[in-house]
Amino acid sequence: MAEVLVYVDHVDGAVRKPTLELLTLARRIGEPVAVALGNGAEATAGVLAEHGAVKVLTADAPEFADYLVVPKVDALQAAYDAVSPVAVLVPSSAEAKEIAARLAVRIGSGIITDAVDLEAGEEGPVATQAVFAASYTTKSRVSKGTPVITVKPNSAPVEAAPAAGTVEALAVSFGQNATGTKVVSRTPRESTGRPELTEAAIVVSGGRGVNGAENFHVIEALADSLGAAVGASRAAVDAGWYPHSNQVGQTGKSVSPQLYIASGISGAIQHRAGMQTSKTIVAINKDAEAPIFDLVDYGVVGDLFAVVPQLTDEINARKG
Repeated sequence: MAEVLVYVDHVDGAVRKPTLELLTLARRIGEPVAVALGNGAEATAGVLAEHGAVKVLTADAPEFADYLVVPKVDALQAAYDAVSPVAVLVPSSAEAKEIAARLAVRIGSGIITDAVDLEAGEEGPVATQAVFAASYTTKSRVSKGTPVITVKPNSAPVEAAPAAGTVEALAVSFGQNATGTKVVSRTPRESTGRPELTEAAIVVSGGRGVNGAENFHVIEALADSLGAAVGASRAAVDAGWYPHSNQVGQTGKSVSPQLYIASGISGAIQHRAGMQTSKTIVAINKDAEAPIFDLVDYGVVGDLFAVVPQLTDEINARKG
């Protein structure tokens, strides 16, 4: 069976969930071959094998940590040359999408970004995308070269599929551009204890209706009861009520969770563009004519300050 390269997103050997989703998709079109780079690369082999990787190519060098993007492109190209895959799958993070784009240029191939599904086709893998602010769904395939496809988080289930997971060292030769941009400092992100917004299975977001930073604790309490991430609309972020890193929308982050709860969000097209592919959408808004209600699976017309605390209490009571 043909092999599919899967770029591994990990932190010191801890594999992030979107990579495991990629392995599920890769198995639909071939045998997954994972590429793990940097510190802890070999430590990823166990979990990758549990989820279908027949082989794990690993490489570690100071360049991966000390310089931006290009060393990883060099390594992924080396893996491509060694394997000759039918496709290359990459998570749709900011860095990984740049890696994918650079790789596609180098190997003379087409690229598809932000796919939400993948299936085998007679002429190569067929990717599904949500386009034009998620108003349309398209299916497309790369017509030239080996497809390079980036996939949005939460696009596929994480499925156990034990495989060999044979670890092999990947020989990488860095080009002259690999050291062109150096990392001079790092600042750890302050942990909230909540899931990463783009990877969370449940997202609870607040908007203009929250009416102040001091009131966002209502949104956070509901999120914590569900083990969810907290999002915010652009209006809430621009008002300084919540950090920009939590913004959901066209100018923020795009999310596709199993459950999205929008509280006090009118549903402007810019916000919808960032969450419209969520599997189940619930809205709470006191304006019965709010555009968000045109999109939802379930809607509650009411004051979020009355509805959300009751919902939180009910969830906590059922958990207890």
